[in-house]
Amino acid sequence: MSLQSDYQDFLQRHEKQMSGPLAKYWKNQEARYVHPFRIFGNVWYVGDDWVCVHLIDTGDGLLLIDCGNTGATAMLVNAIWEAGFNPADVKWLVLSHGHLDHIGGAAFFRNMFGTKIYLGAPDAKMYREHPELSFIQDAGNVSEALVMPDVEINDGDVIRFGNTDVRFYLSPGHTMGVISCFFDAHEGEKTVRCGYYGGFGFNTLQKDYLIEIGDPEYKTRQIYLDSLARAREQKVDLFLGNHCINNDTLGRRKQQLENPDGPNPFLDDTLWARYLDQKRDDLLRFMADPKNN
Repeated sequence: MSLQSDYQDFLQRHEKQMSGPLAKYWKNQEARYVHPFRIFGNVWYVGDDWVCVHLIDTGDGLLLIDCGNTGATAMLVNAIWEAGFNPADVKWLVLSHGHLDHIGGAAFFRNMFGTKIYLGAPDAKMYREHPELSFIQDAGNVSEALVMPDVEINDGDVIRFGNTDVRFYLSPGHTMGVISCFFDAHEGEKTVRCGYYGGFGFNTLQKDYLIEIGDPEYKTRQIYLDSLARAREQKVDLFLGNHCINNDTLGRRKQQLENPDGPNPFLDDTLWARYLDQKRDDLLRFMADPKNN
């Protein structure tokens, strides 16, 4: 093949990717940039306007919960710098689950800074046995690769990151390795309990998907319902979203900016239960709809 034919092949592959149904997730990601901000105390937001990324300053290194979409790592690094931190101080990275829109910066942070990566054990198994279920192939970039975790998280694990103890539960449904985590955040004399549920999407509950992965009886849907019920039992003062839509991240940020001396709009000890109840009800309607069965 000649250089010219190689280039034409590249253009064809690019056009196919950029005109496909998933193009909106990979095209012009910089337009989704959000200036980082402090949510409460030692918890910061460094994600974009679609995928959430949270930074916790543990007093002895930085902890990231998720690391953005594939192709968006430069934005994440810039957000960490803009927040006043050094990306090289990110010692730990917890992945909420193994899908490509939450793992984008994993390889970079490990290779560049030696960041230690944590992932739910079932999703680590998914990476080994069925990597296609990560949807990494949809990134449209052959240089993307899955990164195996340094630590596999199991149900009930409590892991200390600097001065912060994080309790983990497996919350299977969106993937089998979704994790929920709970930890205390501090601001002056005030301490609040943070809660994070690692994957709410119903896209992996569609009948064709479940049949393809060997679940023709759709048992995963009930597993998801059970996970929601279990997580709902937790007391949460500060609900951190997995995607901005979960807790209206940007709407609350707007309130924060408009009334900087007012009550912190992210502190709502009813939101966690209300949102998980909403997802339960949405899923029950989804399951009752004949077109989904």
